[in-house]
Amino acid sequence: MTNWIDSGGHEPRPYSARSSNCKAEQRRIGRATRRRSVARLGSALLLIALAAPFGHARDRGQFVNTSAELKAWFDGLRSGKGPCCSDADGSAISDSDWESKDGHYRVRVPRLGYVLDGQQQELVWVDVPEEAVISEPNRVGRTMVWPIYGYMGVAIRCFMPGSMT
Repeated sequence: MTNWIDSGGHEPRPYSARSSNCKAEQRRIGRATRRRSVARLGSALLLIALAAPFGHARDRGQFVNTSAELKAWFDGLRSGKGPCCSDADGSAISDSDWESKDGHYRVRVPRLGYVLDGQQQELVWVDVPEEAVISEPNRVGRTMVWPIYGYMGVAIRCFMPGSMT
């Protein structure tokens, strides 16, 4: 107890009043912190390098018989909600999977944006917003839909009616 009282108790002390071995301890702590930071950075880079091959886009051969002009047309498609991207992002749907009533459309699309254990997905009907309908002529003749899957369910970014209309 006397040592505590002799040292000044709770009174603040200037930084220079620390013991001389403190600098060596700081160097040791600084090196350990630096090593830990380098190890974390290396681990993160290794993880990214291992995961990168799984994130690459793939050409599934869907454009093999497509002319460059038609591919450019798909890439330039836009609705009131923005660009539709390309044919790879859109899906052709059959006439039984879409309908028109009083100028409004609705489509039947998979409930989830991914396949579960190779099983066929449940299809749900989704109303197509007016701004998602593409108004320019359909050059491919088939009905196309560009669904967006999010945490709130399925939304339609673009819809291009086919020959049924």
